Amino acid sequence: MSAPTYTRHPRSTRGGVDIRLPWWALALPVLAFVALLLLILNPADAHAAAEQPAISHLLERLEQLTAR
Repeated sequence: MSAPTYTRHPRSTRGGVDIRLPWWALALPVLAFVALLLLILNPADAHAAAEQPAISHLLERLEQLTAR
C-alpha cells in the first residue's frame, strides 16, 4: 500500500528567510583578529616594522590604543 507524500512547490516560501547568527559566529573572528593583531604588535618583532616608518607609526598607535 502506498502512502501519500507531500512535497512543497520549489517556489513556495513561508514569508521569507530569517537568518540569525549565533553570538559566537561574530565573536570568534573578532577574537582571532585581535589575537593576530596583538601578535603583530609584539615588541620582539619591532625590527621588521622599523624598516617602514609609516607602518611602524601605525603599529605604535594601535599598540597605544589597545593598551588603554
